[in-house]
Amino acid sequence: MSAGVVAALAAEARTLGPSVKRGDGLSILSDGTLVAVSGIGAAAAARAALALVDAGATRLVSWGMAGGLDPALPAGTICIPGSVTARDGTRFGTDPHWRELVGAVILRGRAVVGRTLLTNPLAIEDVAGKAAAFRDTGADVVDMESLGVAQVAVSRGLPFLVVRVVVDTAADRLPEAVLAASSGGEVRIARLLQELLRRPGDLLPLLRLARRYRAAMRALVAVARTGALAPTFATPSASRIA
Repeated sequence: MSAGVVAALAAEARTLGPSVKRGDGLSILSDGTLVAVSGIGAAAAARAALALVDAGATRLVSWGMAGGLDPALPAGTICIPGSVTARDGTRFGTDPHWRELVGAVILRGRAVVGRTLLTNPLAIEDVAGKAAAFRDTGADVVDMESLGVAQVAVSRGLPFLVVRVVVDTAADRLPEAVLAASSGGEVRIARLLQELLRRPGDLLPLLRLARRYRAAMRALVAVARTGALAPTFATPSASRIA
């Protein structure tokens, strides 16, 4: 069975390890895992997931960073949620057997949170918005892609897993300059500097986010190094939760 991993940003994909670029735009790791850099958003993630399935992936992973909604979660917390939900209540379950095995490997060295992830159509930038999302959905973390990957997995009857690491905590405001500078799976440094000139108030939150980002990236690398994403076992498919 070949795993296909969707990462929104190229930097997130690089934490998986050295890869070889294929002619179809996907990358392949030494263990045969296929990787797609989707860009931001659920629709982009769904397109990337479909490309992975068409290339032979038989199970899908949504991989990368997430925003914290639970105030108890510090930057670098590893989240392997049992379900992915949308604001409208649509909910998809991740594969329990796969999640248990991956979690057991990671738990040898790090704490893992495994409840619910919210996929939101837009980034939740401010502390009040995160608090409201936590209150309304009960989700531990939020991203913008996992629901799209889940929908493809369910439509194709494939196992599905989410591995996300907290970058901005529930107490952090997400700088608008970062969002404006993110495009096509990369943060454009020149654009970021331009945005900071326009929004000088984003500088301190950006410096704080940079520290959080380093902690999150270290955690992603640690998970990737366990080799837990490419186990050789059969798993049941993902499912929609009524």
